[in-house]
This record gives sequence, C-alpha cells and structure tokens, in this order.
Amino acid sequence: MHLDILTPERKIFNGDVYGVQLPGVSGYFELLDNHAPIVAALGNGQMKILKDKNNNIEVYKIQGGFVEMSSNKTIVLIEGAETVK
Repeated sequence: MHLDILTPERKIFNGDVYGVQLPGVSGYFELLDNHAPIVAALGNGQMKILKDKNNNIEVYKIQGGFVEMSSNKTIVLIEGAETVK
C-alpha cells in the first residue's frame, strides 16, 4: 500500500509499505494492504511504519490527527511527530 504522512510543517514519509500501526482514540489499530476504506481520529502515542514483512520498521511518537485509507492509499495527517527508532 502507499503511505503519506504529513504534519503542518513537513512531509514525514512518502512511499510503499507493508502496513502501519496507529494510536486511535480508543486504542491501537493496524492497516495493511487492501484494508477496507476507513477514516479515523488518532490520539497521542506511537505510530509504527511496517516497511516490509521482515520487521523493518520506523517508529514515531505522534500527537493526535486523522487517517484516511481508500483504494490501497493511506494518508495520515498529524499535529506533530518525533522519531523514536
């Protein structure tokens, strides 16, 4: 799936990934290839970008925002992010 992650200041990520784990307002959830269309609010927590099936990941501490996934394209709009790993 294709993933774009944006903050008001900059683009954090743009590329093809295996999936992404996100902190929803009611708990963590994961989006993988061909997930059903979704729009969800995000809370504060860790976002994990799953780059491939070999556990190659990037981790960010994020502040609330929103995610939209449709047609195997995911857009994450967040207030801010700090690299964790």
